[in-house]
Amino acid sequence: MSMSDPLGDMLTRIRNAQRAKKSEVVSPASRLRENVLEVLKREGYIAGYEKVNVRAGVDELHIKLKYHEGTSVITEIYRVSTPGRRVYSSVKDLPRVYNGLGISIISTPSGVMSDHEARKANVGGEVLCQVF
Repeated sequence: MSMSDPLGDMLTRIRNAQRAKKSEVVSPASRLRENVLEVLKREGYIAGYEKVNVRAGVDELHIKLKYHEGTSVITEIYRVSTPGRRVYSSVKDLPRVYNGLGISIISTPSGVMSDHEARKANVGGEVLCQVF
């Protein structure tokens, strides 16, 4: 069965695994998911991830979740731009999450990056998700 929102599925898997206090979660692999995980790793929201080849042509992402003193580092993670409602933002109108304490992940012509990096590179794009 095909999935209509693969990125939303991965974010939900991360959210559910952290509520269940899991140390690792598995998600099907795609280039967009990998790019979003790279931003989360760079910003310190996850401990890391690893791409694992299950069989010929099928890869999985093993995401290592991060906890601080028993509580998850990610308090909120949700999808902004959905397949039915795309949300685009210019560099001047990029959203700030909790006045800069969280991040927005943006898909720009220069690649997937956080809102801080997008402001520095002076590019806008599609607002994929927000993390706090």
